[in-house]
Amino acid sequence: MTYIDTLWLADFDNALLGYFAVDHSDAGMDRRLLSRYACLPPMEAALAFGHDFDLDRADALWPPPGLMLHS
Repeated sequence: MTYIDTLWLADFDNALLGYFAVDHSDAGMDRRLLSRYACLPPMEAALAFGHDFDLDRADALWPPPGLMLHS
C-alpha cells in the first residue's frame, strides 16, 4: 500500500475543505482510497476526488470573492 505523507494529507484536507467543505474523514476515505490520489499534488487530488465522486463545489452557490453582484 502507498505511504500517505502527513503534510500531503493536511494539504489535501485543506483543498477538500476549500472546494467541497469536507475533509477526507468526512468523505469516508480510507487509506486504500487515499492511496489512489496520493500520486497527485493535493489540490489536483482534491479536484479529481470531487469529480470522481460527483461532489458539489462549496462555491457553486456563491460568487467568488471580489465579484460584485448587480441588481
